[in-house]
Parts: sequence; C-alpha cells; structure tokens
Amino acid sequence: MTKSPRRLLVVCVGNPDRGDDGLGPLVAKTLAGALPADVRLTCANGDMLGLIPQWSGVDGMICVDAAALLTTPGRIHRFDLATTELPRDMAPPSSHALGLAEAIALARALEQAPRHIVVYAVEGAAFAGGAAMTPAVATAAGEVARRVVAEVESLR
Repeated sequence: MTKSPRRLLVVCVGNPDRGDDGLGPLVAKTLAGALPADVRLTCANGDMLGLIPQWSGVDGMICVDAAALLTTPGRIHRFDLATTELPRDMAPPSSHALGLAEAIALARALEQAPRHIVVYAVEGAAFAGGAAMTPAVATAAGEVARRVVAEVESLR
C-alpha cells in the first residue's frame, strides 16, 4: 500500500516594503513552481493570527521569516519546534500585535498547530519602511529557498 504524502504548508512571512522584512516574500517568489503541487505556499504580511485557521489539518509547516540582528545580517537559523522553542528575542521590530512565535504558541494551546514545524529565520538589519534589503539578506533568500525545498522532501 502506498503511503500518501503528508499535508505540508510553507508560510513566508514579511513585508517587502520594509527592507529585510521582505525576506519571506522574496523566498516565496523563488519557491513558486519549485515545490510539489500538493504543497501549499502562502505569504503573510501582517498579524499572524489570521493564519491559524490555515494550519488546521496540516501535518507539517515550514515558516520563513526575517529575524532581529543578533550577530550578522544574512545569518540563517533553523529551528525545529519539536525540539526547541522559537527565541522571542529574534523577532524583528513590528507594528503587529502577534508575531510568528506568539501565533504558533496560541495555535498549540488551541490544538490547531501542525505536529511538525520548522522555522527558518534570517537575521536582518534594515526594517524601516522604504528601506532597501540588506545585500546579505537578499543573498540568504536563495539559500533559504534551497533549504525549504530539501525540508519539504524530507517531510514527505
């Protein structure tokens, strides 16, 4: 008997008008057409609370988001939320009430979160409205897209 693939969702978070926060949409653009047809790809530009209903019935989720600068712009972090928590100090400056970490915590409390969640966070330095994306972050977007494709294959 052939096992059906897991239901997977890739969520790319960010605002392309806020410099490095545009990482998610840039990765989504790179991923368009590169993922298997049964893997959903979505972008989120705002409060993450609205995404929680989309997570229901999903077996695995891969999220891409910009992170606050800790050491080096463009540095890629991978968090498997089965074994670690998403650090709260990595959230970039935002005007939204709930960020990705808070939305995931709420979804877990409501038993609406996928069983398997991986987050790719890329450190950024420029988040002001109208700012240009840092070259290192733009370069990291391609590598993150490659890692997401590989992650999807490993979760299937």
